Order: sequence, then C-alpha cells, then structure tokens
Amino acid sequence: MIHSLFLINASGDIFLEKHWKSVVSRSVCDYFFEALERATEPENVPPVIPTPHHYLINVLRHRIYFVAVIQSEVPPLFVIEFLHRVVDTFQDYFGVCTEAAIKDNVVVVYELLEEMLDNGFPLATESNILKELIKPPTILRTVVNTITGSTNVGEQLPTGQLSVVPWRRTGVKYTNNEAYFDVVEEIDAIIDKSGSTITAEIQGVIDACVKLTGMPDLTLSFMNPRLLDDVSFHPCVRFKRWEAERILSFIPPDGNFRLLSYHVSSQNLVAIPVYVKHNISFREGSSQGRFELTLGPKQTMGKAVESVLVSSQLPRGVLNANLNPSQGTYTFDPVTKLLSWDVGKINPQKLPSLKGSMSLQTGASKPDENPTINIQFKIQQLAISGLKVNRLDMYGEKYKPFKGIKYMTKAGKFQVRT
Repeated sequence: MIHSLFLINASGDIFLEKHWKSVVSRSVCDYFFEALERATEPENVPPVIPTPHHYLINVLRHRIYFVAVIQSEVPPLFVIEFLHRVVDTFQDYFGVCTEAAIKDNVVVVYELLEEMLDNGFPLATESNILKELIKPPTILRTVVNTITGSTNVGEQLPTGQLSVVPWRRTGVKYTNNEAYFDVVEEIDAIIDKSGSTITAEIQGVIDACVKLTGMPDLTLSFMNPRLLDDVSFHPCVRFKRWEAERILSFIPPDGNFRLLSYHVSSQNLVAIPVYVKHNISFREGSSQGRFELTLGPKQTMGKAVESVLVSSQLPRGVLNANLNPSQGTYTFDPVTKLLSWDVGKINPQKLPSLKGSMSLQTGASKPDENPTINIQFKIQQLAISGLKVNRLDMYGEKYKPFKGIKYMTKAGKFQVRT
C-alpha cells in the first residue's frame, strides 16, 4: 500500500517525510520535480506519476504538495482520498494546514500519521477517534509535556473503535444539544462573449456540526432530492435507505464532519447568478485601448451578491490602465499585467462599472486575443441548484435539539470570455 509520504513546499523543498514500510530515498521525488517543472501552473502537476519502481500520487492543498509513494498498483482515488483526509485532520488539529503549523507541531504530526496508517494501510481516519487517541495540542499541554516528558497519546483505546459505529465515541454529553447544517455550493462556469453559457456545473457539499448527547439517529429529507445525481457520502449514511427513499438516515459523528458532497452538471439546472457587460477593444496602430465593464445580478431569487472580486490578465503590450470604478477599488500591476477590481456588494439599483483607457506600447501590434475575466462572489442564504432541506428528525433520544440550516453559493472557476 502506501510506503512513504513526502511533504513539499512551494519552493520545492521536502520539509517532512514519513516511512511506514522500508525507507524510500528522497531521490524518488526527482520524478515529481521534473513533472512540476513541465507543468504551467502548480495545480497542473499530474496526480499520478509513474517511475521505474514506484508510483507517486500527489495532491496540492494550501500550497503544499502531499506526495505518497506506492510500490504496487492500487486504486489512485483511494490514495488521493486518504491524502485529503490527512490534510483535513491537520486542519482540524492545528486550525490551519501550513508549513509553519506542521513544523511547530511535528511530534503530533508524526503521532497522527502513525495512527492513520498501519503498515501502509489506512486505520483510524475519523477525527473523533483520532482526538481520543491523540489529544489536540494546546499551550498548556505543550508546556506540561515539555516539563514531564509525556506525550499527547491517550492511555485508553477509543470506545468508538470497539463499537459498530466507529465514527462516534460513546457517552457523549452536552448541556446544549445542537445540530447545524451548511449547504455550500460552488459554481464553475465559462461564459462566451455574447453571454451564452459554454459550460456550467455545481460542486456542492453539506457540512455538519452536530453536538448531541447520547446516540441519536437522524434523518434528513430534501424538497427535491432528484437534483442530487452524483453523490459521495460520509460512511455514517445508510446507503440502502437513500437508494430506496432518497432520505439521508445516519448516526452522526460527534462534532464537525462532511455529510455529503454532490455534483450537478446538467446545463439546464445550473442558473448563472451574475451577468457581465463588457467592451474591451484595441485599435490597430493606436497606443490606446478601451476598457468598459459592468456587473449585474441575475437569477439570484432576490438575494444579494456579495464579496465580488473581478480579475483579468491583460495582454503583455498593456503598459498602464487608467480606469474609473463606480464602486470599490481597483489595482493594476504593470509587471504581471494583472487587473483586480474589488467590487464588494452589488446594488441592483446602481450597477457597478469600471471604465477607462489602457496605454499600449508604442509600435506594438494589436493583441491577438482579448483577455478573459475571472469573477469571485458569494450569495448568502441561496443554493443556486435549488436544493432545499425539507426536515430534520431525530430518533433514539428524548430531548429536543436546536436545529439550523444555512445555505451559501460562491464562485469556483467562473470565467467570462471577451
């Protein structure tokens, strides 16, 4: 299975390595560095890199490459899912998953990796179980461990490991019983210059924060479950019941977890929440170019479009941009030619616009193609796919919990061609 794990930062330095079976030399990462050099963007490195004696499987998260070394053929998605689980665990333990956080907590990192893989095979990957095995680092615990020489490793085997519900520990007690669910959707789209949609898809997740006493059994039903065609569940979900009734039935883990992720790719179901009117033109033989951009909301069910950020990579021949924003602020980097416009919230009564001129190099020919516009935004209390939770019920316990559902839509890779 997994022989070794190497963590490589954005500069290409290996700052942490862990071996489960035999020690694999660092030189195996040379194949990864070659692939990294060939890639145009950091995220374009192939996820699976074959070498004469190994396969290198990698993921890029928080500007760190997590590179797993395997010697025999295994399903790549299995390893990729494990690597993502490692990153999520680090984030859960340390608050952030950065090179500095990993180096500051290097002992806990090695303890976690030792528990998560046993002889190269995944063992305990649930956050609840790991927190009973290895207590998250605190300032007080770090000081005590330094003085006494003890470690964060727990003395008892987690109770969840011995039960039929390994993701939930036994004897959980809370004074306030709460269950919160966040439906977060990310829309990826490419819009052509006439405003038609070339491609659009939605990646959605339902994240949960459940703090309930005892061993509750929850059911979550949707108004329109048929929207969810391509779904990935947390192991706690009873799949047979979902297939038969389209109802999520599960005993939840304690604390934060991802209940499911889904994908909506049929074009007719994907509403585009913003539109862009643009006029970016360069005249042949002229050292001036025109730049006009207006944003507006579309199909947002009356919800406000917030945190709007527009960026565009202008052609190399552009020396400077003299623009006038009706709202927000803009910056233009004359070295990288990156134009950024921080719009903020879109007011439908007074649409934000950015207008002005661009200075070109004298004698430079007209750019071959117009720049593309990338947009980031957030819409609170709206799931753009139309997904709605119908009801959440609890069985097996007598108390009444506090329940809350929140929706949010944000832009993933949202691109407008000009």
